[in-house]
Amino acid sequence: MNRTNKDLWRGLRAPSLADFEELAEAVYARLPARFRRLCDHVVIRVEDFPADDVLKEMELESPFDILGLFTGVGLPQDGAVAETGRLPNMVHLYRRPILDYWAEHEEALGAIVIHVLVHEIGHHFGLSDDDMQRIENESDAVQNR
Repeated sequence: MNRTNKDLWRGLRAPSLADFEELAEAVYARLPARFRRLCDHVVIRVEDFPADDVLKEMELESPFDILGLFTGVGLPQDGAVAETGRLPNMVHLYRRPILDYWAEHEEALGAIVIHVLVHEIGHHFGLSDDDMQRIENESDAVQNR
């Protein structure tokens, strides 16, 4: 059967929130084990866009200006905040801005999610850019096995 280019695109759609959550879980599972052990209590949350208060607080012009965000108390500051009523540390992945970035660049979607996830979790640990790049590289090595 001879398929046209039009047929190849029929039925394709952008990943849903549920699809993106599965992708984030798969990407997280590919991070180095020693890194994952350190972030046991970090919640990964996938949302279409950041909340309006995030846009306002960060003085962003557009909800597409941010791919992810760490909220909570990072390990370097841990202990300086009272435990009572403390929300869990979270990494927010913003699906629509990530998809927009993906459409504009020649990177695999999984690679972009790894980058955003490592970068945001890196904030939790107070890691340097070099440390985060090393973790990303290790993740890529695990991914390519």
